[in-house]
Amino acid sequence: MRVIAENLEGLDDIRHGFFTSRGGVSKGIYESLNCGLGSKDNPDHVRENRARVAAELGARADHLISPWQVHSALALVVDEPWPKEGDRPRVDALVTKKPGLAIGILTADCAPVLFCDPKARIVAAAHAGWRGAVGGVLEDAIGKMCSIGAQREDIIATVGPAISVEVYEVGDEFRSSFLEQHPGNERFFVRPQGAAKVHFDLQAFAVHRLKQAGVTNAGVVNHCTFLRKDSYFSFRRSQKHSDSDYGRQISAIVIG
Repeated sequence: MRVIAENLEGLDDIRHGFFTSRGGVSKGIYESLNCGLGSKDNPDHVRENRARVAAELGARADHLISPWQVHSALALVVDEPWPKEGDRPRVDALVTKKPGLAIGILTADCAPVLFCDPKARIVAAAHAGWRGAVGGVLEDAIGKMCSIGAQREDIIATVGPAISVEVYEVGDEFRSSFLEQHPGNERFFVRPQGAAKVHFDLQAFAVHRLKQAGVTNAGVVNHCTFLRKDSYFSFRRSQKHSDSDYGRQISAIVIG
């Protein structure tokens, strides 16, 4: 049901998980642990799935929160659940030091990133698609953590399951936007033999941005959401199969 990051495992009274698509009640294209409130899945199924995730983390069902993700570079400090399900803020990272408040990020190929400063007992969750990653969502999450007492040298982070460089085809305009920001970003692009398009290594880029921001303890879960159809939802795979929608997996972390 969930994947545990090696560098986040065993921290005192802090629980996390990069949850897979297994272990829920949803049917059809959403089978089975679809946690996407914005999907077209049965809302009761989504709520039950999220309740199961909360229980796995030892949190109350109504204390597992996630934002309305918009591929921004914005993080938000939170200390309580949303008043209503529809009141989700439009940001792409959440930060908290509130015990019992489980913060989560939904993905279906983009990279989820979980953070923790175990000394300050501050955690964060970020949605790092390519727009957010290049725009600075990871840096904003780190900055917000530090604004409430975290220290960069104490922060631990892990980049979770995402679409891999083996299958992440991108266009030349996409590549150009990264090279305009910094020529060194060329190393995150490869062109496999015989491939018509270049491929992008989103996970490696996210780890690079974390380390550039001062987070030296930055790990990665090398699972490909596109290739591992038995374990993960994938937006690109749903497009390939002309599905009408797609499920979303959740990655979450909680103190206490």
